[in-house]
Amino acid sequence: MQASSTDTVLSSRRDGLRATLARQPLIVLALAMACLPLALIATLTMPIGPMYWDHYIYLDAANRIADGQIPSVDFFAPVGGLGYYLFAGWLYLFPNGHPLLLSSWSLLTVTAPLMALVTRDVQKRSAAIAYGLLLPFLFFSLLPFNTAEFYPYPGSDGFGIYNRQICQLLYVLAAGLVFVRGWKTLATVTALAMLALLFIKVTGVAAGLILCLMAFMAGRLPLRAALAAGAFFFAAIGLLEIISGMVSAYANDILALLLINDTSLLPRLLQAASINFGVILACSLLGLVLFFNAFPAFYQDIRAFAARPGFSALGKIADQSFFWLASFVAAGLLFESQNTGSQAFIFLWPLLLGIMIESYRQKGPSFAFATIAVLALCATLPPVVAVAQKTARAWIGGINNTPLENRNLKSMGAVGVRDLLSLRATRLHANYIDYRPTYEALASSGELPSFLLYSDFDFQALWLESADDAVSAIRDYEAANNVRFETIMAIDFTNPFPWLLDRHAPKYIAIGADPYRAVPPPDQRVKAAVAAVDLALYPTCPPTTARLKLLKIYEPILAAGHHRMTLTPCFDAFVRNGIAAKP
Repeated sequence: MQASSTDTVLSSRRDGLRATLARQPLIVLALAMACLPLALIATLTMPIGPMYWDHYIYLDAANRIADGQIPSVDFFAPVGGLGYYLFAGWLYLFPNGHPLLLSSWSLLTVTAPLMALVTRDVQKRSAAIAYGLLLPFLFFSLLPFNTAEFYPYPGSDGFGIYNRQICQLLYVLAAGLVFVRGWKTLATVTALAMLALLFIKVTGVAAGLILCLMAFMAGRLPLRAALAAGAFFFAAIGLLEIISGMVSAYANDILALLLINDTSLLPRLLQAASINFGVILACSLLGLVLFFNAFPAFYQDIRAFAARPGFSALGKIADQSFFWLASFVAAGLLFESQNTGSQAFIFLWPLLLGIMIESYRQKGPSFAFATIAVLALCATLPPVVAVAQKTARAWIGGINNTPLENRNLKSMGAVGVRDLLSLRATRLHANYIDYRPTYEALASSGELPSFLLYSDFDFQALWLESADDAVSAIRDYEAANNVRFETIMAIDFTNPFPWLLDRHAPKYIAIGADPYRAVPPPDQRVKAAVAAVDLALYPTCPPTTARLKLLKIYEPILAAGHHRMTLTPCFDAFVRNGIAAKP
């Protein structure tokens, strides 16, 4: 009897918990955020992946920020500084957290509170719709994978992180513009999301502006909300400029990037459309269906506007599902035209959910609704399937990985590599050393050893192993010569060495140093900073086109005050002449 009573009580409590969770999506969001530290307290071993070294840029930036450097003001950056500041804060809180997870999840500092505002507003009317917005947001935010494939082997996506973050911000902005009804909440979400978009990547704010203009034209973004959001946006920009000078410096960096990247926009738009062809095709078909369904009423709205022009009549014309869809697709194409790696078009879901709800209310369980729902899901499912599949492949395939042995790489070295690829890296390591002139000749002719070299897992594993050896060699050199290198730069794409050695990076030098896209010609302050650096590291396993191009930029500056030496078989070093011995 007593056991039965206890079971009844427990059952009642479970039912009450389920009912509470069903009514309160915010609790699920809070629980998800509370669980994140569990994955960051200890260093998880991540499966190595294509272009994995991209996220080392965040370590370089965090180390610079800890030294007091300001992005764009004190060093050239290819994107805005917000992502770097968020990463630096999370690295301080979770020093053992894996850098890839920290760089991916740190944006939740911004997106989670904004999504909480959206969820709170929506759940007042429908908890089911609130869950329909929240769960996809958590799915894409917590799984740090891109939607497009760049390599046949499964692994972690260490690249395109700020592009994924833009898509997640656009998702929150879209959810607010489509579903939020409280004008104060909408103004807050719009202002903060647009600010974050601007200071993550400028092309993100361009895409966000298209969404906001569409919502304003359709009357979904009220004038008072738009004015309040705009006032806060520009006030925040002005305050940041007064305090740090970051905004004008960021604008100068953007102009410098535009001068370097002078390719036509049309080919990039076509490339973005081809990569995301399934989504674009489904949206195009859905747009046509929506247009023909709405045409009679749309025609009457045009006639009414022609007879009596006015803002309300114009808003009624603009507030058409096919216009909304076209603007969202245009925003997505514009943003994706500038990307390598992203969670492309995930922000379509809030709009598609709204379209399906509106269609069901108007047509009920009809063939017309079924057509719209099927096409909407066809546009929605590709990103979901891609991220889910890549996550499963990376972690299931990771069972066969062996942790990379290292002595000096801190949490950066917590990666797993398949034995076959480790063996290949070992063989290539010897080959690069023994036949270095051959690889230098190849790079001088404008070719890489492999067309997908930076995506090859063996290249990424060898880079880590070579960096580990370089750190040991630096410490041995310092001990043997009684010196200490305070400022260290790398003549390479990424420079985590100051972070690994607890030293400093020189000011003004570009991070994420792609000489074809993100390294402007050095000005006088860059030349002075390079000339004053204590140690410059040049990797040679293998020589590549980008490394040779960087060497041509920096070697003339280093030649007068540094001497070149072989630090390890895979790293040459430029050591400043006359560097003082330690006292």
